[in-house]
Amino acid sequence: MSSPVGLHRVLAPHGVLPQAARSLDTAPDIADDEVRVRVERLNLDAASFRQLHTAHGGDGDAVRAAVLDIIKNCGKMHNPVTGSGGMLIGTVDAVGPRSPLGLRPGDRIATLVSLTLTPLAIADELARWDGHSEQVPTSGHAILFARSVAAVLPDDLAPELALAVLDVCGAPALTTRVVAQHRDHGGQPTVAVIGGAGKSGSLALAAARRAGAARTLGVVPSAAERDRLTAADVADDVALADARDPVALAHAVERHLGRPADVTVVCVDVPGCEHGAILATANGGTVIFFSMATSFPAAALGAEGLAADVTMLIGNGYVPGHADLALTLLRDVPGIRALFAARLAAEAAG
Repeated sequence: MSSPVGLHRVLAPHGVLPQAARSLDTAPDIADDEVRVRVERLNLDAASFRQLHTAHGGDGDAVRAAVLDIIKNCGKMHNPVTGSGGMLIGTVDAVGPRSPLGLRPGDRIATLVSLTLTPLAIADELARWDGHSEQVPTSGHAILFARSVAAVLPDDLAPELALAVLDVCGAPALTTRVVAQHRDHGGQPTVAVIGGAGKSGSLALAAARRAGAARTLGVVPSAAERDRLTAADVADDVALADARDPVALAHAVERHLGRPADVTVVCVDVPGCEHGAILATANGGTVIFFSMATSFPAAALGAEGLAADVTMLIGNGYVPGHADLALTLLRDVPGIRALFAARLAAEAAG
């Protein structure tokens, strides 16, 4: 008997959901409400890739071996250090007669659920991946459940570009919602995005501007990122600060916005940025932690210790309409497309 959330695929420990499981059943035969996908490319979560790259000293072969070992042992891509995975693109291979996802064999799709809960089997030992980029060309199969989420890839975008955008499409959607909520309560909020030159950060900045933010600020750690984000023109201002230095970050935000931000979005892929984001946010404001490197105990205890009256949100990767919103921003905002294209070109060049 299949479960719409994939309980029947859990091998150990029994009684938990697939995301919390140590290992999943990757058998290719599907239940009546499942979908099998022929995998073409994985997109590793940024925090996960950074952790693996750092842990193995930048040795691509060692990173590849580590990822392959995780997938073989767990039946999914679930980094045990960061707890994160990523997502994938592929072609629908088979659809159970009771699947509610609306997919058909032959559809090229991106899965919009984490690889940490997606049964995944690799057939090529990741032989075509050099271990130096978040995107992993590969072959194999994956299983989607009745409660999974997927999007058919658009015809007008290269698959690699669409994958990069859809990997973080929850960030602009949630930013849009939060900005709209602040506007509903009487004003145009200021928005600071920590890590504004990255994938999720740049999309969050564009979304905040489109949603009616009074002023947007991108915060980046280096002059090179500052110059790229300034040239992209997706933020009203750009600040240079180390997000791991709480006082410096708060001072940078206040210096550029004139006061703490009403909404702060954390999109960096390194740990230790919780206290700075809280300190940079006005009382009554909102902090969105859209990073798998976030320590939520550190955030909660930090807010308490700072007597900060802020609402803190976990950046849920699912918001209704998130894929369409992110792809629309990519198509409509030239600076977003330029940032994503440059990132993909840099990864391709190693």
